[in-house]
Order: sequence, then C-alpha cells, then structure tokens
Amino acid sequence: MPSQVLVPFDGTPQSEAALAFATEEWPDATFTLLYVIDPVTAGVAQRALPGSSETWYENARETARGCLDEARELVGRPVETRIEVGSPARVVVDVASEGPFDHVVLGSHGREGVSRILLGSVAEGVVRRSPVPVTVVR
Repeated sequence: MPSQVLVPFDGTPQSEAALAFATEEWPDATFTLLYVIDPVTAGVAQRALPGSSETWYENARETARGCLDEARELVGRPVETRIEVGSPARVVVDVASEGPFDHVVLGSHGREGVSRILLGSVAEGVVRRSPVPVTVVR
C-alpha cells in the first residue's frame, strides 16, 4: 500500500478525479500535489516582448497557487504542494524520481487518434518512464 503519493494536479476534471481516487483508495497516505507550469503555453508575444515573459510567469504561478488551494479544499486535510516549470511528463517523472514517492496517480485527458499523436500524452509519458507504479484515472 502506497504511503507517499504524487498527484499531478492542474484543476481539470481529470486531475480532480485522480485526486478523489487517490484519497479514497489510500486515505492514510501522504499526498503531494504537483502543478507544472508549461512554458510552451506562453504565446509568442510573451517570449518576444521585453518584460512580458516575467508577467506571464507570475500570472502562471498565481494560477498554480489558486489551483492548489482549491485542491487542498477537495482533500480536506493537509497535503504538500509543489509548483515546477517544464514539460509536464518530464517534470512528473523527475519529481517522482527525486522524492520519497512510491506511487503516482494522474488523470488522463482521454485523447484518441490524431489529437493524441499531435499533442502527445502526458499520462503515457509518465507511465513509460516513471520509476514508481502509476495509476491513470480516466
């Protein structure tokens, strides 16, 4: 039974389902909620205009904090939180590798066909490279 569970959380219904599953399945585990700021989502203007990337980053951190605060309320008990920057799949695997985690639980967006090929799958990338067991909630 996992005792240290990493739950990537971005405020989507899929991540909420993953969090609900994890807290119900392992009520005595310690949870760390991870929000990943993906710089790829910054538009061209944010990368080209002086000072705009800093503004974008601060706005992204504020969004992350708000999202994690909402997640804490969903859990109803103390949890650890982390905000990291990078490619979501890579960051989740890196955090799982460096921490005391023995399980990762994440939501799947359920993309299929061409959209999955073009957009990739964070869940698939984590499942393939994670050093610990992964549960994908759909």
